[in-house]
Amino acid sequence: MSDYTLYYWPIPFRGQPIRSVLAHVGASWQEADFEAIDALKSGPPAEQPIPHMAPPVLVDHGADITLAQMPAILTYLGGKHGLVPDASEKRAMTDKIIADSNDVLYEMTLYNGAQMWTDKKWKAFEPRLERWMTIYEATGRRFGIETDRGFMLGTETAGVADLTAAVLWDTMTRKLPSLRPVLERTAPCIAGLCARIAAMPQQQDLVAQSDAEYGDLWCAGQIEASLRGVLEDS
Repeated sequence: MSDYTLYYWPIPFRGQPIRSVLAHVGASWQEADFEAIDALKSGPPAEQPIPHMAPPVLVDHGADITLAQMPAILTYLGGKHGLVPDASEKRAMTDKIIADSNDVLYEMTLYNGAQMWTDKKWKAFEPRLERWMTIYEATGRRFGIETDRGFMLGTETAGVADLTAAVLWDTMTRKLPSLRPVLERTAPCIAGLCARIAAMPQQQDLVAQSDAEYGDLWCAGQIEASLRGVLEDS
């Protein structure tokens, strides 16, 4: 049996940071199929292994623990696998970076697809997206990160904060390539972190596998179609 089972749609989006951490620590995991995901999320909350509205859901088979919500899952994996600093400030900063990443995904999909992108909405949002990039950049710089070295919280090795930040921005700007120059201009240290994390063998393997399985998809559905439409026009 695999160490974990991940219930998440066959796209990167909120599943990819979780996959990245699992790959980084050398864990084995299986991905539930669409029917199993749909059945799990549609069940009565009282009968779900963890009451939840939607994936991601992660099952830790060895510990007999089931968790939902990307931030909770990443915090759990980081603590279990020693990817969170001991200092209380840096533990809190790890949680902040994870929460910020969840917020970026929420905003990039206009509140999980509650609305669709239009040229007017995208033009109004562009400064906010760049501000998000500078928030990550300023955070990393406060802890000594540079374009070619260092990690988000000044640790000696990559932690869950680095994996989450790098996978957020690297995956987004690879799948939506017109955003890559914006990242490189606005947050060069984060762009450098993306490159260093992506160069790790486990991450290279994950990217190759994900690209083969998911193609160019990022968040999928009508919201991705509307996002690509405004990016092509900009």
